[in-house]
Amino acid sequence: MLRYTLTTGLLLLSACTGAPEDAPSLTIADVGFATPESVLHDLDADLYLVSNINGSPLGVDGNGFISRVRPDGTVDALKWIDGATEGVTLNAPKGMALVGDTLFVSDITVVRMFHRNSGAPLGERAVPGATFLNDVAAGPDGRVYVTDSGLDSTFATTGTDALWMFVNGEAQAVIRGPALGGPNGITVTPEGVVVVGFGTGGIIRVLPGSNVITELPTPDGGGFDGVERMGDGSLLVSSWGGQAVFRIAPDGTITAAVDSIPSPADIGWDAGRRRVLIPVFSEDRVEIRKID
Repeated sequence: MLRYTLTTGLLLLSACTGAPEDAPSLTIADVGFATPESVLHDLDADLYLVSNINGSPLGVDGNGFISRVRPDGTVDALKWIDGATEGVTLNAPKGMALVGDTLFVSDITVVRMFHRNSGAPLGERAVPGATFLNDVAAGPDGRVYVTDSGLDSTFATTGTDALWMFVNGEAQAVIRGPALGGPNGITVTPEGVVVVGFGTGGIIRVLPGSNVITELPTPDGGGFDGVERMGDGSLLVSSWGGQAVFRIAPDGTITAAVDSIPSPADIGWDAGRRRVLIPVFSEDRVEIRKID
């Protein structure tokens, strides 16, 4: 049975419902998510894509999948792209980005490509020496970037920490080295690529093609995972240590936009509805919160 309840402003969805799209908060749970790591708003289709690791973040197990969810919280397709399907390879999908009709998905040491509408596989792009590819982002020019968090199966550092970009399909390092402290989430802004660190790294902005690195105001807590840019230039940053999504205003002011969220992973942003889309990594659910 499909049902939902609205309690103190929080809409709880179980085995998912059709909920009002203007609801201030949605919790999508008990629908089959399995270690959800990233959420991306496909603006053209008006659907939320959820990458599911479904096991170890470094497990070459062929069981990762990507879900499609409607803005009202109902699941359009739980396993829209499924690593267990013949002809599809997907192990531990994490960050995602869309360029034209191509969906780019990081998967441990490669970035895989799928058709935006059909989900059909379109090949992969290798990143030499990578050990833990994580977030993916695309710039307005269509250039695709990916982070390597530089971790092994025990989550010890491998020293391969880097930000990569693809030029004519080939990976080129933008910045690399263990001093990055486990680069995780990225977003492309007019001023450069913003990178947040999950390990010892803070929040920096990198100008590709130069050695210009700018340190940005950083919330307390650490364990930074996802980052998105709002229309006013503010940054939304998820923090495992802070159990929150922080908002960093252009003037550097830091506030908690969403609090009391355990293991908030690679967030997405629905600009039209002003919603932050939060995969709760350790609890197999997705939180959707409206931000004024």
